[in-house]
Amino acid sequence: MLEIYQLGRARYAPVLELQRQFVQGRQRGEIPDRLILVEHEPVITLGRRAAPQHILVDADTLAARGIELHHIERGGDVTFHGPGQLVGYPIIHLRERKISGPRRYVWMLEETLIQALADCGVAAFRQPGQVGIWTDRGKIAAIGVSISHSVTMHGFALDVNTDPDYFRLIVPCGLSDNCVATLSQWHRQTVALAEIEQRVMAAFMRVFGYDAAERKLGYEQS
Repeated sequence: MLEIYQLGRARYAPVLELQRQFVQGRQRGEIPDRLILVEHEPVITLGRRAAPQHILVDADTLAARGIELHHIERGGDVTFHGPGQLVGYPIIHLRERKISGPRRYVWMLEETLIQALADCGVAAFRQPGQVGIWTDRGKIAAIGVSISHSVTMHGFALDVNTDPDYFRLIVPCGLSDNCVATLSQWHRQTVALAEIEQRVMAAFMRVFGYDAAERKLGYEQS
């Protein structure tokens, strides 16, 4: 059984705390695997290997644009989350799902997004030596995870209608070409995140082998 939490639009910090609560519960065996889906308010996150110079503006500029900044425990460099982007945080027990390790897990996340995008008529692919998903118009999804006691945290970000101006504030994922693609480029109009959520949920269940899911709208933290 997979529990899917569809949070709608939310600030980053409360969802980060929610992830940590879920991870602790999953490690103790108190809850099943869970998938959080959310659209964040504007935020820049720095992973463990982030280079501070990859943020191209000062703190005052970020504050003036309402963009938060968080240092977090995932792998990877600097990335942006914000309106028009679908972010997924799987909290799953790799050993119980018989997933062999981090590389296989990241491959499965990539496969989930490749299949979901194929359902939208977009051909997406991996780049050798890189993590994430690309199209012929640029990188369309970032992936950064952490794993503790076989339980996963953090996850993926799929650019659906994201404003490309936000990515000009950073060197996204350390890639200097700054070539970011969005799903709306193929449709030439705003794409409903709710529709993409459905496709991502279906692909996630296929790839990870869940035969049932319980969907929950929102979450009240204790």
